[in-house]
Amino acid sequence: MRTSTERGSALLTVLWLTAALSAIGVAVATNVRGETERTSTALDDAKSYFIARGAIERAALHLLWRGYTDDAGRPLYFQTGQPRIDLDFPEAQATVEIIPATSKLSVNAIRPEDLLRLLTALQVPLADATEITSAILDWRTPPDPLHPSLFDSFYLGQSPSFLPRHTSYQEDDELLLTKGMTPEIYYGDSLGNSHSGLRDCLSVYGTDYGIDINTAQPATLLAIGISPEDVKAIVDRRAARPYLDYRELEPVIQALGPSGQRLGIGGRSIYTLRATARLKHPDGTLSDMRRTVAALLQFNMPGNSRKRPTGFQVLRWFDRR
Repeated sequence: MRTSTERGSALLTVLWLTAALSAIGVAVATNVRGETERTSTALDDAKSYFIARGAIERAALHLLWRGYTDDAGRPLYFQTGQPRIDLDFPEAQATVEIIPATSKLSVNAIRPEDLLRLLTALQVPLADATEITSAILDWRTPPDPLHPSLFDSFYLGQSPSFLPRHTSYQEDDELLLTKGMTPEIYYGDSLGNSHSGLRDCLSVYGTDYGIDINTAQPATLLAIGISPEDVKAIVDRRAARPYLDYRELEPVIQALGPSGQRLGIGGRSIYTLRATARLKHPDGTLSDMRRTVAALLQFNMPGNSRKRPTGFQVLRWFDRR
């Protein structure tokens, strides 16, 4: 017959084993729940990604079909100057920003005084802005054998060393190699929408005239000589109602003088489409998760001067933008 001490030891052992098994069970359940949530999040992210991709393709078709109108003459799909397209899908909603290349200034044609104003508007200190302006002008200027570039020694001192081509920039990202440029100046805080970067204002596909009044960054408008007060008025107006008719733009051009002559509506053949997708909950509300992708597209409209088949070509794709 067991003593009370033995029975107590056995009971204590059982209790310890029960506690240990309970702890293991809780840990396994917590781990399974965490893995399930991570898998669900990954699945939602994948769904949002492909919906955003589909939104870009659908919006691209809207741009191609911009000439179609209803019986009253109103555009059925897209109107030149329209800054965004809202698309509804069975399981999600997507917003596609329409950003023509004409919203940016041309890195290869921008005037030195405009470039310096642009960098200053992006809150780059004057000394740094002056150096970057000189470096960009040097990069795109053919070499002079009698007067070697003062910047070449800097590039030769990099690891790996290189020399600029001393010709036009071919890609926007080449600006990151330019002396004085930093990722902070180039990228800004584009994702947070609180501070634009140089890439939002300057591009190899940009322009010097016909700058899109609806999508140009405030810094771009400041760079071409528009006063801060007039820039604010333009931004406030287009936020309430974009400029879609040149008859609305004409008074603005007249009021702004020479700087206003450089403004326009819409773009030509190159656009950036940036799509943000949000999944729908079963009750129809939208998820807090957002997935953004973007594409740089070149459009060949019907009857284009290059005589290319109607359609569009993806020049650059950005999985996260």
